[in-house]
Amino acid sequence: MNPTRALIWTSLLYCTLFAACTTDHSSKNQISENETTITTPLRNQVSEQAHKKDAIKAKQTRIGEAKEERHMEADGYLSKGRIVAKPQAVPASVMQQTMVRFASEPLDRENYAHYDNNPVKLASEAPVSTFSIDVDSGAYANVRRMLNEGRLPPQDAVRIEEMLNYFSYDYQAPSSRKQPFRVTAEMAPAPWNSDNRLLHIGIKGYEMDRSQLPASNLVFLVDVSGSMQSDDKLGLLKSSLKMLTHQLSAKDRISLVVYAGASGVVLEPTAGNRHATIAAALDQLQAGGSTNGGAGIRLAYAMAEQAFIQGGINRIILATDGDFNVGTVNFEALTDLVEAKRKTGISLTTLGFGSGNYNDQLMEQLADKGNGNYAYIDTINEARKVLVDEIGSTLMTIAKDVKIQIEFNPAVVKEYRLIGYENRMLKREDFNNDKIDAGEIGAGHTVTALYEITLADGKGLIDPLRYASEKSTGSNSDEIAMLRLRYKQPEDQTSSDKSSLIEYPLHKKMIKASLANTTENFIFSAAVAAFGDLLRGGEYAGDFGYGDLLKLAAKARGNDVNGYRGEFIQLVKTAEALDTNYAARRHPEQSRRIRAAGEELVIE
Repeated sequence: MNPTRALIWTSLLYCTLFAACTTDHSSKNQISENETTITTPLRNQVSEQAHKKDAIKAKQTRIGEAKEERHMEADGYLSKGRIVAKPQAVPASVMQQTMVRFASEPLDRENYAHYDNNPVKLASEAPVSTFSIDVDSGAYANVRRMLNEGRLPPQDAVRIEEMLNYFSYDYQAPSSRKQPFRVTAEMAPAPWNSDNRLLHIGIKGYEMDRSQLPASNLVFLVDVSGSMQSDDKLGLLKSSLKMLTHQLSAKDRISLVVYAGASGVVLEPTAGNRHATIAAALDQLQAGGSTNGGAGIRLAYAMAEQAFIQGGINRIILATDGDFNVGTVNFEALTDLVEAKRKTGISLTTLGFGSGNYNDQLMEQLADKGNGNYAYIDTINEARKVLVDEIGSTLMTIAKDVKIQIEFNPAVVKEYRLIGYENRMLKREDFNNDKIDAGEIGAGHTVTALYEITLADGKGLIDPLRYASEKSTGSNSDEIAMLRLRYKQPEDQTSSDKSSLIEYPLHKKMIKASLANTTENFIFSAAVAAFGDLLRGGEYAGDFGYGDLLKLAAKARGNDVNGYRGEFIQLVKTAEALDTNYAARRHPEQSRRIRAAGEELVIE
């Protein structure tokens, strides 16, 4: 072959082979790129699944470890992550006296109405103070529950009037039911401010023996929703209502209505002496489902109307945590329903149970609108107090729509403030308006109200008006104030029934020079009011602290048969231990100082 031609053929072959190789390599690269495009999401998906499996496995491991720690902690072998020797059992009585538990978690969904403390008022500008009486005690028991849990209560949970009225006082009772209650009054220096005076007003209802109570038509309205599942709710509720049942007789009638997502009748009207039947009906109750409280209330009123006893006690006893979440959940709609039904002569008492989702605002207002009373049951002992020891005052109303009005004499009184009763205040004109609803007094109930007063020659908190006119008091210059009360007889059910008026002039001579000249009623009520003020932030406490409060309460413990006043003293000690910010509130200027490296820096 020609060498030249051979060279050409060799070159062509080489180029062909080179092109083929290049094409094959490019194709492989393209396939590789396509493979990458297709398989990358798959790899990511597999990777994500692997991560999820690892996360789930890790979470399961943590849950298992947490469960194991809880078991070990419950058995006494674990304390704050450290394995320790199991301690010996300590008597409960000793633990209660020596330990204060600090709660690690805040309240969950508990509901309390907000209100500010009653303001100080000038007697020359607003000499008249008007309010409805209140015999509820739920706030005190609820505060006690939170303190025993190791936490300070939120300020709105502290209603001082309910703390005052939780306790019985040795007031003189009326001798006849024709006069349903008797009034006493004392005045002495305020323990927290010796420049001011404390006016103590006490009311004692006519006492009735249990055998004197008329026949009762009681409807137990029980919340059996899922939120009531714990022992401090449905379990305690059953035990409480059984205690009440054992106080009833053949003349009484008991019905049992329950509600959860729906409502139903568990026990038709049954004679009160059939204790085993009633107890069996209570025992079968189980918690579960949502809470349609509105439907339950309507059914309960229907049952009460069906078994209505003319001239007897007709009352619904609502036992719940107040966590209504289906049906009629509008607050105003529920209170309007109860307010309308009270006109039929059927009253409503509320018993609160539990914590975490407790609706204090609803419970208190339903009882208010239903001409009933409100109690919080935190222990079986509280159930015994409310439903056994105080059954007469809990069930039997001796006076309704009771209003208090005080007109202060500006020539003697410069300033005043009502302690508590913030959500019971009335307009001046409401006092004489018999269509305005007010509180009820049960048989044997005591009602206490306190005013802190600055006399005319005192310093006061409000500057006087420059151009204020001097008013002559004439022959009444010796009077501090005029105390007036209005009330109606409970058997009068018409909207046009007339109230009766009682008047008590309060004279200067009643003012005592020191606390030593007052009664235990005066001193102990002052201690309770001071405690409430400290729990609400101590706006008027000044330098009066927990130590002063304990000394004051100890002076008035008296013949504490049931131990309630002694328990109060223990609660004050618990609050003092929990109130870590008390020193800062008492001396705010000290809390604003920072000491560092031997130098004092003042933060403005």
